[in-house]
Amino acid sequence: MNVLRLLLPLPWLVLTVAATAATVEFDRAAPPDTVPDMAGFQARIFHEGRVYISGQPSDEALRTLAARGFVAVVNLRTPAEMEDRKRVPFDEAALADSLGLAYAPIPLGGEDHPYTPAAVDSFAAVLDRSDGPVLLHCTVGWRASHLWAAYLVRHHGFPVAEAFARGEAMGIGELPFAKLIDRPVKVVPADGGP
Repeated sequence: MNVLRLLLPLPWLVLTVAATAATVEFDRAAPPDTVPDMAGFQARIFHEGRVYISGQPSDEALRTLAARGFVAVVNLRTPAEMEDRKRVPFDEAALADSLGLAYAPIPLGGEDHPYTPAAVDSFAAVLDRSDGPVLLHCTVGWRASHLWAAYLVRHHGFPVAEAFARGEAMGIGELPFAKLIDRPVKVVPADGGP
């Protein structure tokens, strides 16, 4: 197990955190794979190793996942989104439970559910506990591809630009700012690191 030492502003205080080992194996040289044979997802579905990144699954899609040996569903949609039966006409958590799938809501979006490193670490913890394929989803795969890219940086040591490029291949899409100025925008870390 790797150990990270974080130096905090107070020189006498050092926080030691155990870093999790990389829990997902995939071909770093290959782009994310599109999954063509699974119906019932809002938007495309991709996979990297045992992690599948997608938009909202239908109830039939969840049944298919369970039949194919999936062990967990990580949902990034907010409670308000999931409670809206016009958007999601079934209780996803209850269905996942009835199918024997571990269910992990990690809502992202809005002031009540901010994007934080803790969300990435919660996802990593689900992967650590899961011994089979895991679905990571939101509405259309945008938040899911962002979280996956952040996971690659935090838990696999990817450089930011490389992780972001993998996310772009799955659905992060062009940044709205780039569209507004009609120019490509490159994502780089503010501290100049990898």
